[in-house]
Amino acid sequence: MSQTDNTTETLGFQTEVKQLLHLMIHSLYSNKEIFLRELISNASDACDKLRFEAIDHPELLEGGADLGIRVLFDKAARTITISDNGIGMSRDEAVANLGTIARSGTREFFSRLTGDKQKDAQLIGQFGVGFYSSFIVAARVTVLSRRAGLPADQAIRWESTGDGEFTIAPAVKEGRGTDVVLTLREGEDGFLSSWRLREILRRYSDHISLPIRMQKEEWDAEKSESVLKDEEETVNQASALWTRSKSDITDEQYAEFYKHVAHDFEGPLAWTHNRVEGRTEYTQLLYVPRRAPFDMWDRNKKNGVSLYVRRVFIMDDAEQLLPGYLRFVRGVIDSADLPLNVSREILQESRDVRAIREGSAKRVLGLLEDLAENRKEDYATFWAAFGQVLKEGVGEDAANIERIVRLLRFASTHAGNEQTVSLADYVSRMKDGQDKIYYVTAETFAAANSSPHLEIFRKKGIEVLLLTDRVDEWMLSFVTEFDGKPLVSIAKGGLDLGALADEDEKKRQNDVTEEFKPLVERLKTALGERVHDVRVSFRLVDSPSCVVVDEQDMSQHLQRLLRAAGQEAPASRPILEINPGHALIARVNAAPEAEFDAWASLLLEQAQLAEGAPLDDPAAFVQRVNRLLLGQP
Repeated sequence: MSQTDNTTETLGFQTEVKQLLHLMIHSLYSNKEIFLRELISNASDACDKLRFEAIDHPELLEGGADLGIRVLFDKAARTITISDNGIGMSRDEAVANLGTIARSGTREFFSRLTGDKQKDAQLIGQFGVGFYSSFIVAARVTVLSRRAGLPADQAIRWESTGDGEFTIAPAVKEGRGTDVVLTLREGEDGFLSSWRLREILRRYSDHISLPIRMQKEEWDAEKSESVLKDEEETVNQASALWTRSKSDITDEQYAEFYKHVAHDFEGPLAWTHNRVEGRTEYTQLLYVPRRAPFDMWDRNKKNGVSLYVRRVFIMDDAEQLLPGYLRFVRGVIDSADLPLNVSREILQESRDVRAIREGSAKRVLGLLEDLAENRKEDYATFWAAFGQVLKEGVGEDAANIERIVRLLRFASTHAGNEQTVSLADYVSRMKDGQDKIYYVTAETFAAANSSPHLEIFRKKGIEVLLLTDRVDEWMLSFVTEFDGKPLVSIAKGGLDLGALADEDEKKRQNDVTEEFKPLVERLKTALGERVHDVRVSFRLVDSPSCVVVDEQDMSQHLQRLLRAAGQEAPASRPILEINPGHALIARVNAAPEAEFDAWASLLLEQAQLAEGAPLDDPAAFVQRVNRLLLGQP
């Protein structure tokens, strides 16, 4: 920090701000006009915050309770000014809000940038551009702001050319609120037009519930040009969009309102707009985004919709109004019943809030069901972004579990890596005589798809679901059956294909089991406490061995997930199954006693590797393989 005079401070932008400014100026050149949308959105938020603070401190509204936004331009000075009479900023708030990006996901955001302007512009939009979009068109930005409740001589003047530093100094401002003055870059004079500014405001900001005023413009016949008058007029509808009739709102207006409430550059995937009447009255305008935000998995990030009470803004991120598994939803809920001084603590206890929460959850699920049924490509987009989050709902929302389960999508041996298979799809393709839904879990699709447990299922053409999301194992503790058919792990317990195995096949299996009893006993003795059991397998076709766990035991995959997360997992020993038709098993059966223990260990360890499990002693495994390859005991 340096001093330019006795009162003016010069400070440096946060490193991330410098990067963002550079990227925006060079990547968003094709959509420069968004700067006005972003500044109007900020001004609207400032007025909403003043309304909220004034509920408990009405003295903050001294000097005028009529809130609004003004847009002015000066061709001679080449400036555009956006003014509001909202909450304003103190010196510390200006430094924090205009000099830093205090949000999670920042580092991940910058790591994803590619240098491709088009792709990066999309990422910047997802991250949110806000105030810094000013520098897309402005060579200099000056902010004059006075915090509500502070005297006129405690205002501040913030100024920057976007080159890495900004100055901040005390100032005098007659009224509360903020003026943002943009001194335009060369070549941007096209924005110094009443018609152009009005057109942008009507397109992007018509939904703003506050009046946006500009100087009235009239045609002067004598001068043959438009002339600005001293009086002002409102250029937007200035009514809360969600209070209007659906028939009066265009898709474009819905999309622009979403960008405002979600601070998203891209339009929404879908939305639902409803007025609910009855014991609890409220209006909901809820959106499903196209992409997941960078902080979707940040446990400290509050997620939720904006809460209004009788059109008065109360709070952002009111997470109590929707269950956690719908935290990706954005939008507005406006209650007619809640008190204006409602707090987050009151929201947790309120019967009205519970009714809103339940009704809104059902409405969002209905929206997703419509997507899944009628807009399958859009639902695939939704699932790719938020599928893992929706899976949490099976354990969080018992009242809607059946609806959520029907919305789940999976990869499978039938569909490949794309998670497009619903449980209803799976059931519709079940083989005659099949009475179970089969699945396997693994850390990656490749590991699941190459699991030796799949071999008999592939041979018989039986579809198996391939589950690779971390949440899947937890989810399966709540989803144990669908449409009367149990979900069965192919890596647990003994293989029972029921009617899919004919009587001759069952008899042959019994004969083979009896034939290989001596080898099974030798393997049990050799492996000792390393295994729970050894048995002949009929699930293998190409692999010599595999490991499974008992029906009631925790899967090997879940055990590894828990340990990786630093949690204790109940110890359970695997069951080794051997393929009696494999040449390697014949080789092991014929091995001399001096080599047998090494062969037994090899069968177990390669089965564990195929399962994705780490070996206790990899070096010993390598040495053992080398000795056996060289024919050494």
